Amino acid sequence: MTQIILDDSSTYKSLDPFTKTRHTADIRVGILTIREKWERLTGLPVVTIRGEAGRDAIPANILPTREFADEVMTNGFPQHLPAGMLVLRHPWNIFQFNDQCIRDDFSWIKNDRTNQPVPESVQVMQSANVFMDPGAKFTHCMLNASTGPIYIGKDAEIMEGSYIRGPFALGEGSVIKMASKIYGATTIGPYCVAGGEIKNSVMFGYSNKAHDGYLGDSVIGEWCNLGAGTSNSNLRNTGGEVKVWSGQQNDFVNAGPKCGLLMGDYSRSAINTSFNTGTVVGVCCNVFGEGLSKKYIPDFTWGNHTLPKYEFEKALKDITNWKKFKNQPLHQHEIQQLKAIFDEL
Repeated sequence: MTQIILDDSSTYKSLDPFTKTRHTADIRVGILTIREKWERLTGLPVVTIRGEAGRDAIPANILPTREFADEVMTNGFPQHLPAGMLVLRHPWNIFQFNDQCIRDDFSWIKNDRTNQPVPESVQVMQSANVFMDPGAKFTHCMLNASTGPIYIGKDAEIMEGSYIRGPFALGEGSVIKMASKIYGATTIGPYCVAGGEIKNSVMFGYSNKAHDGYLGDSVIGEWCNLGAGTSNSNLRNTGGEVKVWSGQQNDFVNAGPKCGLLMGDYSRSAINTSFNTGTVVGVCCNVFGEGLSKKYIPDFTWGNHTLPKYEFEKALKDITNWKKFKNQPLHQHEIQQLKAIFDEL
């Protein structure tokens, strides 16, 4: 075997809105993306395909463990998956599986790497369960790794007064703002800014929730921004099953007892936005308006309740402005991808 081939042709529609702008292999669950897990576990390059016939491929929605990757390397892809194997079938599985995936990734990602010392001003519970890459900086905060591992990536920062409870992963170059309260199992991907209260959520990368407000049982794509005071509901007042919009089934389906906000790439919310339980926000939306949001906000929505279409050229200009904050350009392949999504509306 010279490479790992990951195919998402049978699953990408069920993982909307996140697979409209990425291959399933580039979804982040735990510390790493699925692609990164395979690359690090096998030492082989990953090739991604979507429906190309005649290729010996692995379903891209499988979340590999060390044991499973070793089995694939030794004997090839098995006819039947091992009992308990985690497989992404719905977008809410991302936060549902995040606890186990952080633990699995942490168990081997730190191998043969040098851990950085914890500053004396930081209060730590179970320091053996904390790993920091070079350049990580934090002072006068609390890390509770007795409930799960805590991983802090290269050049990441946790500002003073923050409380972190594992399992928790902080990506390269990301920042946790002062006095934040973050519960497990939460992943803040690379180059994000996070603050306020966060619980059991995943931010893929390059996104911001920099202010007070609650984010729980949620998944936030890349290049998103949640305005100050934005909060989501993750539990119905009745305590019943949360229904979430499925683009594949064109209907609302049960997602379990808890589900918050599922926000696609390049979307934003205004200050004090209140997201309903189990809200799906599509790609490139600018959400604002009074009261609770609609449960489903389609791609390129401008506003909330009236749901007009975001003008395409204005959307590109606004995305370009946001990417400048992180010193990144809007690439031509992104424009082409967004135009294809826009033209399908």
